[in-house]
Amino acid sequence: MDLFEKCIGFYSDPKVAQKYGYPLNPRTAQAMGMFPYFIPIEQPEGTEVYIHGKKFIMIGSNNYVGLTNHPKVKEAAIEAIRKYGTSCTGSRFLNGTLDLHLELEERLAKYVDMEAALVFSTGFQVNLGTIPAVMDRDDIVITDQEVHASIIDGVRMAKVLKNVQPRHYRHNDMADLEKVMKSLPPDPAKLVIVDGVFSMGGDIAKLPEIIPICKKFGARLMVDDAHSLGVLGGGRGTGHHFGCQKDVDLVMGTFSKSLASVGGFIAGPKEAVHWIQMFARPFIFSASLPPSNVATVIACLDILEQEPERIERVNKIGERVRTELKTMGYDIGETETPIIPIIIGDMMKTIQAWKVLCEAGIYTNVALPPAVPPELALLRTSYMATHTDEQIDRVLEVFRKVKDEVHIG
Repeated sequence: MDLFEKCIGFYSDPKVAQKYGYPLNPRTAQAMGMFPYFIPIEQPEGTEVYIHGKKFIMIGSNNYVGLTNHPKVKEAAIEAIRKYGTSCTGSRFLNGTLDLHLELEERLAKYVDMEAALVFSTGFQVNLGTIPAVMDRDDIVITDQEVHASIIDGVRMAKVLKNVQPRHYRHNDMADLEKVMKSLPPDPAKLVIVDGVFSMGGDIAKLPEIIPICKKFGARLMVDDAHSLGVLGGGRGTGHHFGCQKDVDLVMGTFSKSLASVGGFIAGPKEAVHWIQMFARPFIFSASLPPSNVATVIACLDILEQEPERIERVNKIGERVRTELKTMGYDIGETETPIIPIIIGDMMKTIQAWKVLCEAGIYTNVALPPAVPPELALLRTSYMATHTDEQIDRVLEVFRKVKDEVHIG
């Protein structure tokens, strides 16, 4: 078989597309106006965007506190380019560490109440680099079944490089976590990894129950707060939300959500962070985060500390939308956050619902396998502190229409 045979078939043979998890091949779906991916957005303006000249209300962004267009944030990025240029053109190990990187790392560590922090060029790299770096040969890593793809790939990398033994437990099922931990040999070092807020379901890891289990079995705990920063715990993440940050060993975060940039960080004890700095291959062998992105994050941290009402506002909007969608009869799972899934299950109905929303000027995201299990195909909606009440009124009005037109539930 030729290596590219599957690539050609993916666009011409429906059976090949279905084999790889798509009900229609992309070309057919595009011709039908039923392909919800890679849509070019013009003039992004926070809560509203333009596509082919048409205005949409955006409910598919991770811009939770609405800072991507904040004047102070944009000016900070521009000033950093004026001072430092557009790139460091090297890794942090060599010529790629600016005083600005060190300032950001100090700010982040303080923000999440950890001793030290280390900035990576993408959030995905944080997990891909940190997990293999901290694990040693024959250690054991235990993850929630619904952790982010970057954690899954970081675990796979640790298994390949160091024969780390992966285990997982049923999503947010503490009895199953305890069962898994009991089944493990006592001697190997253990690391439990969870998402603070799960990126598709919007539900929260049960840290008050996870922490005692970790302590009982001598495991360290790493929390991926990519979707928690700016949302939970006064913006400082899941550990702060539950008042147990002191019992979290490592905190991962990204800049591409509430912090309006790109990149990510790991924070924890200074010795552990320094170890990661010396042994995380994606950190060592990647160009450092450009100065404009670094300055953006610093400006966002300033605003989050000065304007806590943004965090209150996004959670208030989330509460309203959750309540009204439940009243309409939608299945929104166990979400407690401004990430609100509309769980439909049937892939074609999910795409049809997206199409009705799109035609009504509402932009949202479609999550199909492999991002979710086949029976949990969904619309992933998410909300911003800067959405107006009138915009939310319109969104809910369209969801009432979708329920009837697509026969959901």
